[in-house]
Amino acid sequence: MADRFFPNEMADFVPETPVKEPAVASSEGAKDSLTRLLHLPYKTLSENLKKEALDLKETIVKETCGARGKRVGDYTLYTGALGTAFFLFKAYQVTKDQNDLALCSEIIKACRSASQGSGRVTFICGQAGICALGAVVAKHTGDVQLCDQYLTQFKEIKHSKDLPNELLYGRAGFLWACSFLNKHIGKDTVSMTRMRAVVDDIIKSGRKLAKGRCPLMYEWHGKKYLGAAHGLAGIMYVLMDMDLKPDELEDVKGTLSYMIKNRFPSGNYPSSEGSDSDRLVHWCHGAPGVALTLVKAAEVFGGKEFLQAAIDAGEVVWNRGLLKRVGICHGISGNTYVFLSLYRLTGNLKFLYRAKAFACFLHDKAQNLISEGIMHGGDHPYSLFEGVGGMAYLFLDMNEPCESRFPAYEL
Repeated sequence: MADRFFPNEMADFVPETPVKEPAVASSEGAKDSLTRLLHLPYKTLSENLKKEALDLKETIVKETCGARGKRVGDYTLYTGALGTAFFLFKAYQVTKDQNDLALCSEIIKACRSASQGSGRVTFICGQAGICALGAVVAKHTGDVQLCDQYLTQFKEIKHSKDLPNELLYGRAGFLWACSFLNKHIGKDTVSMTRMRAVVDDIIKSGRKLAKGRCPLMYEWHGKKYLGAAHGLAGIMYVLMDMDLKPDELEDVKGTLSYMIKNRFPSGNYPSSEGSDSDRLVHWCHGAPGVALTLVKAAEVFGGKEFLQAAIDAGEVVWNRGLLKRVGICHGISGNTYVFLSLYRLTGNLKFLYRAKAFACFLHDKAQNLISEGIMHGGDHPYSLFEGVGGMAYLFLDMNEPCESRFPAYEL
Protein backbone atom coordinates (compact mmCIF):
# COMPACT_ATOMS: atom_id res chain seq x y z
CA MET A 1 0.00 0.00 0.00
CA ALA A 2 2.76 2.45 0.98
CA ASP A 3 4.27 2.26 -2.50
CA ARG A 4 1.31 4.35 -3.72
CA PHE A 5 2.11 7.42 -1.65
CA PHE A 6 4.97 9.32 -0.04
CA PRO A 7 5.00 9.35 3.76
CA ASN A 8 3.68 12.70 4.92
CA GLU A 9 6.53 14.01 7.06
CA MET A 10 5.38 17.63 6.98
CA ALA A 11 4.60 19.26 10.30
CA ASP A 12 0.95 19.54 11.35
CA PHE A 13 1.43 23.30 11.28
CA VAL A 14 4.25 25.65 10.28
CA PRO A 15 3.94 29.33 11.26
CA GLU A 16 4.44 31.87 8.51
CA THR A 17 7.50 34.08 8.66
CA PRO A 18 7.56 37.51 7.01
CA VAL A 19 9.54 37.34 3.78
CA LYS A 20 11.70 40.33 4.69
CA GLU A 21 13.13 38.57 7.71
CA PRO A 22 16.39 36.74 6.91
CA ALA A 23 15.48 34.24 9.62
CA VAL A 24 13.23 32.43 7.12
CA ALA A 25 16.20 30.75 5.48
CA SER A 26 18.15 29.96 8.63
CA SER A 27 15.56 29.34 11.35
CA GLU A 28 15.42 26.05 13.18
CA GLY A 29 13.30 23.60 11.18
CA ALA A 30 13.68 25.54 7.93
CA LYS A 31 16.75 23.72 6.69
CA ASP A 32 15.21 22.22 3.55
CA SER A 33 13.51 23.87 0.61
CA LEU A 34 10.06 22.40 1.35
CA THR A 35 10.03 23.66 4.92
CA ARG A 36 11.19 27.08 3.76
CA LEU A 37 8.21 27.18 1.42
CA LEU A 38 5.88 26.24 4.27
CA HIS A 39 7.20 29.21 6.25
CA LEU A 40 6.32 31.65 3.46
CA PRO A 41 3.30 33.91 3.94
CA TYR A 42 0.34 32.59 2.00
CA LYS A 43 0.19 35.57 -0.35
CA THR A 44 3.86 35.22 -1.29
CA LEU A 45 3.52 31.49 -1.87
CA SER A 46 0.38 31.87 -3.97
CA GLU A 47 2.16 34.36 -6.21
CA ASN A 48 4.98 31.84 -6.69
CA LEU A 49 2.45 29.14 -7.55
CA LYS A 50 0.69 31.42 -10.02
CA LYS A 51 3.99 32.18 -11.74
CA GLU A 52 4.78 28.47 -12.12
CA ALA A 53 1.30 27.80 -13.52
CA LEU A 54 1.61 30.58 -16.09
CA ASP A 55 5.14 29.48 -16.99
CA LEU A 56 3.73 26.02 -17.79
CA LYS A 57 0.91 27.39 -19.91
CA GLU A 58 2.64 27.48 -23.30
CA THR A 59 4.02 23.96 -22.91
CA ILE A 60 0.62 22.60 -21.84
CA VAL A 61 -1.02 24.11 -24.93
CA LYS A 62 1.69 22.86 -27.28
CA GLU A 63 1.71 19.32 -25.90
CA THR A 64 -2.07 18.85 -25.79
CA CYS A 65 -3.29 20.65 -28.90
CA GLY A 66 -0.42 21.94 -31.03
CA ALA A 67 1.35 25.26 -31.08
CA ARG A 68 -1.79 27.36 -31.53
CA GLY A 69 -4.54 24.98 -30.50
CA LYS A 70 -5.30 23.81 -34.04
CA ARG A 71 -4.35 20.13 -33.76
CA VAL A 72 -6.87 18.19 -31.67
CA GLY A 73 -6.96 14.43 -31.40
CA ASP A 74 -8.31 13.87 -27.91
CA TYR A 75 -11.04 16.48 -27.46
CA THR A 76 -12.05 15.56 -23.90
CA LEU A 77 -11.68 17.65 -20.79
CA TYR A 78 -10.26 14.63 -18.98
CA THR A 79 -7.10 13.97 -20.98
CA GLY A 80 -7.41 16.18 -24.03
CA ALA A 81 -7.64 19.63 -25.51
CA LEU A 82 -10.84 20.71 -23.76
CA GLY A 83 -9.01 20.35 -20.45
CA THR A 84 -6.43 22.81 -21.75
CA ALA A 85 -9.21 25.19 -22.79
CA PHE A 86 -10.65 24.90 -19.28
CA PHE A 87 -7.23 25.73 -17.83
CA LEU A 88 -6.86 28.73 -20.17
CA PHE A 89 -10.29 29.99 -19.09
CA LYS A 90 -9.10 29.75 -15.49
CA ALA A 91 -5.92 31.62 -16.41
CA TYR A 92 -8.03 34.34 -18.02
CA GLN A 93 -10.17 34.61 -14.87
CA VAL A 94 -7.03 35.09 -12.79
CA THR A 95 -5.01 37.41 -15.06
CA LYS A 96 -7.68 38.92 -17.40
CA ASP A 97 -5.32 38.22 -20.32
CA GLN A 98 -7.52 38.41 -23.43
CA ASN A 99 -5.03 36.26 -25.35
CA ASP A 100 -5.85 33.35 -23.06
CA LEU A 101 -9.55 33.81 -23.70
CA ALA A 102 -9.04 34.00 -27.48
CA LEU A 103 -6.88 30.87 -27.56
CA CYS A 104 -9.36 29.10 -25.29
CA SER A 105 -12.13 29.88 -27.79
CA GLU A 106 -10.07 28.56 -30.72
CA ILE A 107 -9.33 25.31 -28.93
CA ILE A 108 -13.00 24.78 -28.10
CA LYS A 109 -13.88 25.24 -31.79
CA ALA A 110 -11.30 22.59 -32.70
CA CYS A 111 -12.74 20.27 -30.05
CA ARG A 112 -16.21 20.87 -31.46
CA SER A 113 -15.08 19.66 -34.88
CA ALA A 114 -13.19 16.67 -33.48
CA SER A 115 -16.12 15.47 -31.36
CA GLN A 116 -18.73 15.29 -34.13
CA GLY A 117 -20.49 11.94 -34.12
CA SER A 118 -18.90 10.74 -30.89
CA GLY A 119 -22.23 10.18 -29.13
CA ARG A 120 -20.71 11.08 -25.77
CA VAL A 121 -22.93 13.36 -23.70
CA THR A 122 -21.03 14.43 -20.56
CA PHE A 123 -19.06 17.47 -19.48
CA ILE A 124 -15.78 15.69 -18.75
CA CYS A 125 -15.70 13.28 -21.69
CA GLY A 126 -18.35 14.38 -24.17
CA GLN A 127 -20.01 17.00 -26.31
CA ALA A 128 -21.90 18.57 -23.40
CA GLY A 129 -18.61 19.88 -22.04
CA ILE A 130 -17.60 21.38 -25.36
CA CYS A 131 -20.96 23.10 -25.86
CA ALA A 132 -21.24 24.29 -22.27
CA LEU A 133 -17.71 25.68 -21.98
CA GLY A 134 -17.97 27.06 -25.51
CA ALA A 135 -21.13 28.99 -24.65
CA VAL A 136 -19.64 30.40 -21.46
CA VAL A 137 -16.42 31.50 -23.17
CA ALA A 138 -18.40 33.01 -26.06
CA LYS A 139 -20.38 35.01 -23.52
CA HIS A 140 -17.12 36.36 -22.09
CA THR A 141 -15.83 37.28 -25.55
CA GLY A 142 -19.11 39.04 -26.32
CA ASP A 143 -19.93 36.77 -29.27
CA VAL A 144 -23.69 36.39 -28.82
CA GLN A 145 -24.17 34.47 -32.05
CA LEU A 146 -21.53 31.88 -31.18
CA CYS A 147 -22.94 31.53 -27.67
CA ASP A 148 -26.37 30.81 -29.12
CA GLN A 149 -24.89 28.25 -31.53
CA TYR A 150 -23.30 26.32 -28.68
CA LEU A 151 -26.50 26.46 -26.63
CA THR A 152 -28.55 25.22 -29.58
CA GLN A 153 -26.14 22.34 -30.10
CA PHE A 154 -26.25 21.55 -26.39
CA LYS A 155 -30.04 21.33 -26.45
CA GLU A 156 -29.86 18.91 -29.40
CA ILE A 157 -27.75 16.35 -27.49
CA LYS A 158 -29.54 12.99 -27.49
CA HIS A 159 -29.45 10.33 -24.77
CA SER A 160 -29.48 6.63 -25.57
CA LYS A 161 -31.66 4.38 -23.45
CA ASP A 162 -28.67 2.40 -22.23
CA LEU A 163 -26.78 5.46 -21.01
CA PRO A 164 -25.14 4.79 -17.62
CA ASN A 165 -25.76 7.08 -14.66
CA GLU A 166 -22.22 7.96 -13.60
CA LEU A 167 -20.27 11.19 -13.99
CA LEU A 168 -17.63 10.57 -16.65
CA TYR A 169 -19.81 9.00 -19.35
CA GLY A 170 -23.38 9.03 -18.04
CA ARG A 171 -26.45 10.98 -17.05
CA ALA A 172 -24.85 12.65 -14.04
CA GLY A 173 -22.14 14.05 -16.31
CA PHE A 174 -24.76 15.58 -18.57
CA LEU A 175 -26.61 17.11 -15.61
CA TRP A 176 -23.37 18.65 -14.34
CA ALA A 177 -23.02 20.42 -17.69
CA CYS A 178 -26.59 21.74 -17.29
CA SER A 179 -25.74 23.14 -13.86
CA PHE A 180 -22.55 24.71 -15.23
CA LEU A 181 -24.53 26.53 -17.91
CA ASN A 182 -27.22 27.69 -15.49
CA LYS A 183 -24.56 29.04 -13.15
CA HIS A 184 -22.44 30.86 -15.75
CA ILE A 185 -24.98 31.87 -18.40
CA GLY A 186 -28.11 32.34 -16.30
CA LYS A 187 -30.88 30.52 -14.49
CA ASP A 188 -33.04 28.32 -16.74
CA THR A 189 -30.52 28.39 -19.58
CA VAL A 190 -31.24 24.67 -19.53
CA SER A 191 -34.87 24.24 -18.55
CA MET A 192 -35.89 22.39 -15.43
CA THR A 193 -38.14 20.26 -17.66
CA ARG A 194 -35.09 18.98 -19.59
CA MET A 195 -33.11 18.37 -16.42
CA ARG A 196 -36.05 16.82 -14.59
CA ALA A 197 -36.42 14.09 -17.19
CA VAL A 198 -32.80 13.05 -16.63
CA VAL A 199 -33.18 13.22 -12.84
CA ASP A 200 -36.23 10.96 -13.08
CA ASP A 201 -34.21 8.37 -15.00
CA ILE A 202 -31.38 8.48 -12.45
CA ILE A 203 -33.69 8.16 -9.45
CA LYS A 204 -35.72 5.37 -11.05
CA SER A 205 -32.59 3.42 -11.99
CA GLY A 206 -31.04 3.89 -8.53
CA ARG A 207 -34.12 2.72 -6.65
CA LYS A 208 -34.51 -0.31 -8.87
CA LEU A 209 -30.96 -1.56 -8.31
CA ALA A 210 -30.83 -0.72 -4.59
CA LYS A 211 -33.27 -3.49 -3.62
CA GLY A 212 -33.48 -2.38 0.00
CA ARG A 213 -29.74 -2.31 0.75
CA CYS A 214 -29.69 1.45 0.58
CA PRO A 215 -32.00 3.99 -1.07
CA LEU A 216 -30.04 4.33 -4.34
CA MET A 217 -27.46 2.14 -6.05
CA TYR A 218 -25.85 2.14 -9.50
CA GLU A 219 -23.62 -0.06 -11.64
CA TRP A 220 -20.96 0.72 -14.19
CA HIS A 221 -19.35 -2.13 -16.13
CA GLY A 222 -20.83 -4.63 -13.69
CA LYS A 223 -19.52 -3.04 -10.49
CA LYS A 224 -21.35 -0.98 -7.90
CA TYR A 225 -18.84 1.84 -7.56
CA LEU A 226 -18.85 4.24 -4.62
CA GLY A 227 -16.42 6.91 -5.80
CA ALA A 228 -16.71 10.20 -7.65
CA ALA A 229 -15.85 9.22 -11.23
CA HIS A 230 -18.14 6.24 -11.75
CA GLY A 231 -20.16 5.76 -8.59
CA LEU A 232 -22.38 6.97 -5.81
CA ALA A 233 -20.27 9.95 -4.68
CA GLY A 234 -20.34 11.58 -8.11
CA ILE A 235 -24.01 10.87 -8.75
CA MET A 236 -25.08 12.09 -5.30
CA TYR A 237 -23.04 15.28 -5.75
CA VAL A 238 -24.88 16.12 -8.95
CA LEU A 239 -28.29 15.21 -7.54
CA MET A 240 -27.74 17.62 -4.62
CA ASP A 241 -27.62 20.44 -7.18
CA MET A 242 -30.98 19.44 -8.63
CA ASP A 243 -34.47 20.53 -7.59
CA LEU A 244 -35.41 17.29 -5.86
CA LYS A 245 -38.68 16.18 -4.30
CA PRO A 246 -38.62 15.59 -0.51
CA ASP A 247 -38.54 11.79 -0.87
CA GLU A 248 -35.70 12.04 -3.38
CA LEU A 249 -33.69 14.24 -1.04
CA GLU A 250 -34.19 11.64 1.68
CA ASP A 251 -32.93 8.97 -0.70
CA VAL A 252 -29.77 10.98 -1.40
CA LYS A 253 -29.24 11.60 2.30
CA GLY A 254 -29.81 7.94 3.15
CA THR A 255 -27.44 6.79 0.41
CA LEU A 256 -24.66 9.02 1.75
CA SER A 257 -25.27 7.70 5.28
CA TYR A 258 -25.04 4.16 3.89
CA MET A 259 -21.65 4.98 2.36
CA ILE A 260 -20.37 6.39 5.65
CA LYS A 261 -21.47 3.29 7.55
CA ASN A 262 -19.64 1.06 5.07
CA ARG A 263 -16.27 2.81 5.03
CA PHE A 264 -13.15 0.95 6.06
CA PRO A 265 -11.91 1.10 9.69
CA SER A 266 -9.12 3.35 8.36
CA GLY A 267 -11.71 5.94 7.32
CA ASN A 268 -11.11 5.33 3.62
CA TYR A 269 -13.89 4.22 1.26
CA PRO A 270 -14.07 1.06 -0.89
CA SER A 271 -13.82 1.60 -4.63
CA SER A 272 -16.89 -0.59 -5.10
CA GLU A 273 -19.42 -2.38 -2.96
CA GLY A 274 -17.96 -5.56 -1.50
CA SER A 275 -14.33 -4.63 -2.15
CA ASP A 276 -11.98 -5.26 0.78
CA SER A 277 -9.01 -3.50 -0.83
CA ASP A 278 -8.15 -0.38 1.16
CA ARG A 279 -5.58 0.99 -1.30
CA LEU A 280 -6.99 3.85 -3.35
CA VAL A 281 -6.97 7.40 -2.00
CA HIS A 282 -7.99 9.20 -5.19
CA TRP A 283 -10.68 11.58 -6.36
CA CYS A 284 -11.95 8.85 -8.68
CA HIS A 285 -11.94 6.06 -6.07
CA GLY A 286 -11.65 6.49 -2.32
CA ALA A 287 -11.81 9.16 0.37
CA PRO A 288 -10.92 12.32 -1.63
CA GLY A 289 -13.89 12.26 -4.00
CA VAL A 290 -16.23 11.15 -1.23
CA ALA A 291 -14.93 13.97 1.00
CA LEU A 292 -15.88 16.61 -1.59
CA THR A 293 -19.37 15.11 -1.82
CA LEU A 294 -19.71 15.05 1.96
CA VAL A 295 -18.75 18.74 2.13
CA LYS A 296 -21.58 19.40 -0.31
CA ALA A 297 -23.91 17.27 1.83
CA ALA A 298 -22.97 19.26 4.93
CA GLU A 299 -23.95 22.43 3.07
CA VAL A 300 -27.24 20.97 1.80
CA PHE A 301 -28.43 18.98 4.81
CA GLY A 302 -26.64 20.63 7.74
CA GLY A 303 -26.10 18.69 10.97
CA LYS A 304 -22.95 17.02 12.23
CA GLU A 305 -22.99 13.66 10.45
CA PHE A 306 -21.75 14.79 7.04
CA LEU A 307 -19.41 17.48 8.36
CA GLN A 308 -17.65 15.01 10.66
CA ALA A 309 -17.49 12.38 7.94
CA ALA A 310 -15.93 14.92 5.56
CA ILE A 311 -13.34 15.86 8.17
CA ASP A 312 -12.61 12.17 8.82
CA ALA A 313 -12.08 11.59 5.10
CA GLY A 314 -9.78 14.60 5.07
CA GLU A 315 -7.61 12.90 7.71
CA VAL A 316 -7.17 9.93 5.37
CA VAL A 317 -6.08 12.30 2.61
CA TRP A 318 -3.60 14.09 4.89
CA ASN A 319 -2.04 10.80 5.99
CA ARG A 320 -2.13 8.85 2.72
CA GLY A 321 -2.84 11.41 0.03
CA LEU A 322 0.69 12.45 -1.05
CA LEU A 323 0.35 10.13 -3.99
CA LYS A 324 3.14 9.20 -6.35
CA ARG A 325 1.10 10.82 -9.11
CA VAL A 326 0.66 14.47 -9.99
CA GLY A 327 -2.81 14.78 -11.49
CA ILE A 328 -6.32 15.85 -10.56
CA CYS A 329 -8.06 12.48 -10.92
CA HIS A 330 -5.64 10.27 -9.04
CA GLY A 331 -2.83 12.45 -7.80
CA ILE A 332 -1.72 15.02 -5.26
CA SER A 333 -3.26 17.91 -7.19
CA GLY A 334 -6.76 16.51 -6.89
CA ASN A 335 -6.30 15.53 -3.27
CA THR A 336 -5.33 19.08 -2.37
CA TYR A 337 -8.86 20.20 -3.21
CA VAL A 338 -10.19 18.24 -0.24
CA PHE A 339 -8.49 20.69 2.12
CA LEU A 340 -9.57 23.71 0.10
CA SER A 341 -13.15 22.46 0.22
CA LEU A 342 -13.01 21.84 3.97
CA TYR A 343 -11.52 25.29 4.46
CA ARG A 344 -14.35 26.93 2.52
CA LEU A 345 -16.88 25.02 4.59
CA THR A 346 -15.40 25.52 8.05
CA GLY A 347 -13.09 28.53 7.86
CA ASN A 348 -10.59 26.46 9.85
CA LEU A 349 -7.05 27.60 8.98
CA LYS A 350 -5.77 24.07 9.60
CA PHE A 351 -7.28 23.02 6.29
CA LEU A 352 -5.85 25.98 4.42
CA TYR A 353 -2.43 25.07 5.82
CA ARG A 354 -2.87 21.49 4.64
CA ALA A 355 -3.76 22.67 1.15
CA LYS A 356 -0.70 24.91 1.26
CA ALA A 357 1.44 21.97 2.38
CA PHE A 358 0.34 19.69 -0.47
CA ALA A 359 0.76 22.51 -2.99
CA CYS A 360 4.24 23.25 -1.59
CA PHE A 361 5.17 19.58 -1.97
CA LEU A 362 4.17 19.74 -5.64
CA HIS A 363 5.89 23.09 -6.22
CA ASP A 364 9.09 21.92 -4.56
CA LYS A 365 9.36 18.33 -5.73
CA ALA A 366 6.97 17.28 -8.50
CA GLN A 367 8.98 18.15 -11.61
CA ASN A 368 12.16 16.55 -10.27
CA LEU A 369 10.36 13.45 -9.00
CA ILE A 370 8.68 13.00 -12.39
CA SER A 371 11.96 13.42 -14.28
CA GLU A 372 13.60 10.88 -11.96
CA GLY A 373 10.79 8.38 -12.51
CA ILE A 374 9.82 8.38 -8.84
CA MET A 375 6.48 10.12 -9.44
CA HIS A 376 4.15 9.14 -12.29
CA GLY A 377 3.59 12.11 -14.58
CA GLY A 378 0.42 10.57 -16.02
CA ASP A 379 -0.31 8.61 -19.18
CA HIS A 380 -1.23 12.01 -20.64
CA PRO A 381 1.42 14.07 -18.86
CA TYR A 382 0.17 17.57 -19.74
CA SER A 383 -3.55 16.93 -19.42
CA LEU A 384 -5.95 18.44 -16.91
CA PHE A 385 -6.97 15.28 -15.10
CA GLU A 386 -3.84 13.16 -15.34
CA GLY A 387 -0.89 15.51 -15.73
CA VAL A 388 0.71 18.83 -14.89
CA GLY A 389 -2.23 20.66 -16.46
CA GLY A 390 -4.15 19.76 -13.33
CA MET A 391 -1.29 20.89 -11.12
CA ALA A 392 -1.16 24.23 -12.93
CA TYR A 393 -4.92 24.64 -12.53
CA LEU A 394 -4.60 23.97 -8.80
CA PHE A 395 -1.80 26.51 -8.50
CA LEU A 396 -4.06 29.17 -10.00
CA ASP A 397 -6.88 28.17 -7.66
CA MET A 398 -4.60 28.61 -4.65
CA ASN A 399 -4.63 32.37 -5.28
CA GLU A 400 -8.24 32.65 -4.09
CA PRO A 401 -8.83 29.63 -1.88
CA CYS A 402 -12.38 30.67 -0.97
CA GLU A 403 -13.24 30.66 -4.69
CA SER A 404 -11.44 27.40 -5.52
CA ARG A 405 -13.39 24.51 -7.03
CA PHE A 406 -12.32 21.03 -8.08
CA PRO A 407 -12.54 21.38 -11.88
CA ALA A 408 -15.65 19.85 -13.45
CA TYR A 409 -16.86 18.56 -10.07
CA GLU A 410 -17.46 21.34 -7.59
CA LEU A 411 -19.68 24.14 -8.87
